[in-house]
Amino acid sequence: MIEKSTIEEILRTTDSGYLFHREGQELEFKEQFNFSGLADYFRDFCAFSNNKGGYLIFGIQDSPRIPTGLSKSSIDQFEKIDPEKITGYLLNIFSGNISWEQAMFVIDGKKFGVFRIFEVSVKPIISKKDEGKDQIIKNGEIYFRYGGRTQKIQYPELEAIINKRVEHNNSQWLDLMSKIGKAGPENAAILDTEKSIIEKENSKILVVDEKLAAKLKFIKEGEFVEKKGATTLKLVGDVVPIDRVEVIKKVKEDLIKQFPFSAQQLAGEVKKLLPDCCTNDVWRIIRENELKKNFDYSAYNFRNKQQEDDYKASGNVPSVCPSIYNKNAIDFIANIIRQEKNNDAQHRI
Repeated sequence: MIEKSTIEEILRTTDSGYLFHREGQELEFKEQFNFSGLADYFRDFCAFSNNKGGYLIFGIQDSPRIPTGLSKSSIDQFEKIDPEKITGYLLNIFSGNISWEQAMFVIDGKKFGVFRIFEVSVKPIISKKDEGKDQIIKNGEIYFRYGGRTQKIQYPELEAIINKRVEHNNSQWLDLMSKIGKAGPENAAILDTEKSIIEKENSKILVVDEKLAAKLKFIKEGEFVEKKGATTLKLVGDVVPIDRVEVIKKVKEDLIKQFPFSAQQLAGEVKKLLPDCCTNDVWRIIRENELKKNFDYSAYNFRNKQQEDDYKASGNVPSVCPSIYNKNAIDFIANIIRQEKNNDAQHRI
């Protein structure tokens, strides 16, 4: 979640009214937001994600840098952003998942639009196609954030990314080989966390659901010591495999039954209850009350296990991962909108 205090600090001004902070590796200013400039913004998204992440802020006059705020037209367009559509565009243009979030803030009576882009764990992100006016994004190019500009990556930075990726893979292999060496090849089996199966030689000896796998402790026969309350699985011979496809399907179906509404469907249901409410109010209430982080109202609909693993490791939800909602979320949002309207009516009396 983007903190308002962070944006207030970025937009701090000098006594002359100019911005105190300049553009840099993690900061880019734009004067206004326009859907026609999406390709340019996406290029910055890619560049930030390939470096340390950063902020793209709209509402800053160029030369001199003065926080003038967004025009009404830019505000209207920024508020119409559909996160799922933007994520779809990014997936279509680039090779990996670019995580990002958006918010609008009122500071000193002016409105500013903000994109925050997160550093990706697996670099580099590469463009897959030409995009934008004059092909501002070109097929096969890698963009990187330097000083105060976005440009094609240079040799030293690309080499550093490649070396880091190779070192990470080597480290994982060395760790795995060390563990196999300690256990002995004859005692080793492979636990495939992507498929949730355990394999030894050419045989699949066990297939379990991911939720069950996280709760199990495996022991060798003859070494069992009973401990009250402990969840333990004792392996004696081969266990009959479960069809992994059916397991995935069942878990997915259960999640959809529990949270049947997409973000757009959620907004539609709220509007059925309150026809005069604004979609932006729905997004604002979700953001201000952090409903996406509250399992009583929503769940992250991860598209694959890699997305879930990235989330568990970094705490950042991939931008390509939509949230889904239940009936409680609809009632919660509708009640807050009713309360806000009642408060406004009382103030007018």
